[in-house]
Amino acid sequence: MAHSSMLHVRVDDEIKTQASEALEAMGLSVSDAVRILLKRVVNDQAFPLELKVPNALTRAAMEEARAMAAQRAVRFESADALINGLEEARKP
Repeated sequence: MAHSSMLHVRVDDEIKTQASEALEAMGLSVSDAVRILLKRVVNDQAFPLELKVPNALTRAAMEEARAMAAQRAVRFESADALINGLEEARKP
């Protein structure tokens, strides 16, 4: 068996907890997931997820979503208000 070495990664505590729980439900540990990721990089000589630079519209939507989350702002007070807003937006 090949020698192994430690890999230290800084990750937000909440992300680590959520990822650990999701991976545990799949029967994997965080270490297993990292090993799988690195093995795919080696085998494919590529990152296993498609990474793209978001366009201006996507960046604006991302920033809007972050601002809303930070303010905990709600655009619609109810599902009916959401549906009405969507219907209004569709009108010519």
